[in-house]
Amino acid sequence: MENEVILSVNDLRTHFFTRSGVVKAVDGISFDLRKGETLGIVGESGSGKSMTAWSILGMVPKPSGQIVSGSIIYQGEDLIQKSEEDMRDIRGSGICMVMQDPLTSLNPVFSVGNQVLESLRLEYSESKQSLRDRAADLLSKVRIPAPETRLDAFPHQMSGGMRQRVVGAISIARSPNILIADEPTTSLDATIQLQYLRLLKDIQDQTGAAIIFITHDFGIVARMCDRVAVMYAGKIVEYAEVEQLFDNPAHPYTEALLRSVPDLDIDVETLPSIEGQPPSLDDLPDGCAFAPRCPVAFEKCSVYPGQYDIEQGHTARCWRHDGN
Repeated sequence: MENEVILSVNDLRTHFFTRSGVVKAVDGISFDLRKGETLGIVGESGSGKSMTAWSILGMVPKPSGQIVSGSIIYQGEDLIQKSEEDMRDIRGSGICMVMQDPLTSLNPVFSVGNQVLESLRLEYSESKQSLRDRAADLLSKVRIPAPETRLDAFPHQMSGGMRQRVVGAISIARSPNILIADEPTTSLDATIQLQYLRLLKDIQDQTGAAIIFITHDFGIVARMCDRVAVMYAGKIVEYAEVEQLFDNPAHPYTEALLRSVPDLDIDVETLPSIEGQPPSLDDLPDGCAFAPRCPVAFEKCSVYPGQYDIEQGHTARCWRHDGN
């Protein structure tokens, strides 16, 4: 069903309890993911993007990390209430994650075939040859040439782009309906990056899977995503359809990120940058966390703003839009 919500994150808070204090890695975020759509999550390093993904998958590092409140509703059930055994069944078969570095995602001492077959054995009770045929078919789907031969190769015998395709094959082995792609093109050069993005789109068209695309690259957001959530200091500060965000950014942080994107039609000596550093997540201010870096901050920013509607489907947390 079109526009069917298959994942709903509500007021999610993931904190780390350390000797120096409570680190609010994810601090009250909410969003919906619909069937077949791509949601981009963007922001600087440390904004909470990846920890959002780990929270959804139930893989928050313990014992210091805990989901302290909120809900993650997937197919009508709250993942936060699931046991570790239940979550193992959901990972891969329902929700799968594509890591950003294939070198750390693939085991160097096992062949590519062994690692693809490991996922297939969880899903299919078939003969060894039948599973091998399925594995070769998966490699073919992600456009790896001579897939039968590549099954016997080891990760170090393949290029970075090929390894990333293998990770993609493993991620779709059990036909998940949600793919979480955590900066999967970071280690790829520009040409291979474009090919891999096209591949993800093809996989989405073939399977109907929804994608959560975690990135810091607005070029990828423009190419891949339907909607986008901008995160800063563990919070979503702006949420919109991609065209709305690019045409009418409503939060100063979003505006600053967009100004930092190079324009090939304009010759400049120095690219714009955002002054200052993101705040420490164990010592956040009471007001807007971006205020110390914001060029338009004013007295009211000492209190954290609510969420304001800019237009239908477009919200931002900034006092400039409170109507007073």
